[in-house]
Amino acid sequence: MTDELLVVRAQLGERAAWAELVARWRVPVWTYVRRMLDAERADDVTQEIWLAVVRGLPGLREPGRFAPWLFTIARRSVTDRLRGEYAREKECLATDEVIVEDPVEAMADRAELIAALTGLPVLEREILVLFYLEDLSIEECAQICLVPAGTVKSRLNRARRLLREHLEERGYRP
Repeated sequence: MTDELLVVRAQLGERAAWAELVARWRVPVWTYVRRMLDAERADDVTQEIWLAVVRGLPGLREPGRFAPWLFTIARRSVTDRLRGEYAREKECLATDEVIVEDPVEAMADRAELIAALTGLPVLEREILVLFYLEDLSIEECAQICLVPAGTVKSRLNRARRLLREHLEERGYRP
């Protein structure tokens, strides 16, 4: 069954259609969020995303555009979380508090590629995740990120270059 049909059925109140939509998109959404945040924050943000989807699904006018709509919600949720954390860190630094991250968890939780991805600027990392890891088109990435397709292409190019440089610095030679 297509996403479009599942969305329409879920909008009409069919719980089985809603359950199938969630089952189909739960892992891709969590994976996207996880690639942008650490595991603990990814779980929290993913819950926020699904709450927003529940609230917003009845108003979705184009059921065939479910995936870009869903990832737009995910992107906004990640951005909101990062903004909030940045503001809190800024406040803490202003009051001379030191924020300490658990280094053991950080080391155990990241593979070489994930470390390389997290070293990229957020905008470039986001485009790589959406395009390569979520298999979205240039146009869908542009719609989700609210930028022209040309901007997506230039961010992809820059992200590839930065990722290549980062991996080469760590001794990885393709």
